[in-house]
Amino acid sequence: MELDFSKIKVVFMDIGGVTLSNGWDHDSRQKAAQVFGFDYEEMNTLHNFIYNVFEIGSISLDAYLDTVLFYKAQNFTKDNFKKFMYEQSTALPYMLSWLKYWKTKTNLPVFAINNESRELNDYRIKTFELHQIFDGFLSSCYVGIRKPDPRIFQKALEIVQVLPEECLYFDDRPMLVHAAKQVGINAILHENFDATKAILDNLITE
Repeated sequence: MELDFSKIKVVFMDIGGVTLSNGWDHDSRQKAAQVFGFDYEEMNTLHNFIYNVFEIGSISLDAYLDTVLFYKAQNFTKDNFKKFMYEQSTALPYMLSWLKYWKTKTNLPVFAINNESRELNDYRIKTFELHQIFDGFLSSCYVGIRKPDPRIFQKALEIVQVLPEECLYFDDRPMLVHAAKQVGINAILHENFDATKAILDNLITE
C-alpha cells in the first residue's frame, strides 16, 4: 500500500493484539474454566449472549459475572475471579515499550479504537500506563458502539475532526481492518512488531 505520510494527521490503533494481550478472549475463558473448575461450554454460551452488551458499557463487570457464572453457587468468590481476569492482561513483547518511545518522537495524536468492557479497559489503561501512548480512548464501553460496526469509525472521525484519508489505523484482525477500510480509513493489519514499527518510523518528526 502506497501511503503519503505527509497527509496523515492522526493514528488510530487497537489495544488488544497490538500493544497488549486480549483482555478476556476465549483462551482466557478456557484457562479460567481449568483453574476454577466450571463448565466452559455452559459459561461460554451465556458469555456469547451477553458480551456485546458488556462491551458497549451497558452492564457492569459484576452484572456480567452474575449472568455467566454467579447465577448459581460457585466454590470460588467473585473477587478472586475478577483478580484472575485482570491478570490475563500482559504487555506484548517490544511493542508497548517502543510505542511509548515513539510517541515522544512524533507530533501526531494517537487514539485507541478498541472493543473492551469498562472495568477491564480502565484497569489496562492505568496498569500499563497507556496514556503515554494514547491521547484518548474511543473504546466501545465509552462510545456505546463496538467494532466492526462502521459507526465506531465514523464517530472517531467526527470526534477527532479528520478525514478518513488523513488517518492510519492498526488492528490485528483482518475483519476489523476491512471494516475500517470500508469507511475510507488507511487501515493496516498489524502482523508483527517489525512491520508496524517500519510504518510508524515514517511518522517520527523529531
